[in-house]
Amino acid sequence: MAFNVALYQRSGNIWAMTERGSKSLVRNARSLWIGNSGLGWSDGGLDLEFEETALPWPGHRFLPRRFTGRIRLEPEFLHLKPFNLDADGRHVWWPLVPQARLKVECDLLPRGGWEGEAYHDLNFGSRPLESDFISWDWARGRAGDKKTIVLYDAKMRKGEECTLGLAFSAGRDAETIELPPRTSLQRGAWGIRGNIHCDEAARPSRSRRLEDTPFYTRSLVETTLGGERLDMVHETLDCVRLANPFVRMMLPFRMPRNTRR
Repeated sequence: MAFNVALYQRSGNIWAMTERGSKSLVRNARSLWIGNSGLGWSDGGLDLEFEETALPWPGHRFLPRRFTGRIRLEPEFLHLKPFNLDADGRHVWWPLVPQARLKVECDLLPRGGWEGEAYHDLNFGSRPLESDFISWDWARGRAGDKKTIVLYDAKMRKGEECTLGLAFSAGRDAETIELPPRTSLQRGAWGIRGNIHCDEAARPSRSRRLEDTPFYTRSLVETTLGGERLDMVHETLDCVRLANPFVRMMLPFRMPRNTRR
């Protein structure tokens, strides 16, 4: 198990994902702690505290470095309905907080942190992702009418596909939106090709790469839906790559192990 912290900045990203043993886990109905990092609900919001080690990475830092911080997420509204991603209900996606305000504090960030818009969801299931998925593309952005737009496209090993286009706003159920065809994005450095829905009269573009790995990419993407240009956070997961033994041998470079508490 691991507590993943990923903070992005122009001067160098901060990444930590240390795998820990079961003795590091402390949890109850309202909180979860793994080692010295944890999260829990209080006063109507979600609080996260972290004390981790940022990994060395070319272009960011040459040596590991300890860092600490906290995050406060205050929902504008909640969405209480999870979505099944497969016909058997083995994999579930829950966009619990489609819109929120966020305050980030960290000793490695310029001026100590920042505040802004936020979103919180969770995925859970009864089987490993690579057992049932071939790949997925996901994207989230804020539309001009104060709605949060989420796109989810998943391909399963059984041949089925799940396509979701949803608009979330306060005081209303999630609305299904009509989606244009998917358009390919430029391949990442490791050959991962993502896709995103985009009006046929426009072209999507990547404005910034955040993560670029052998099986996963995360980017800031511009696309057009229904004539409106949207800035979205986009991710692609290639589960065929994830299951590759060679790729699994590379995981400790990004996910070191610490069996002590």
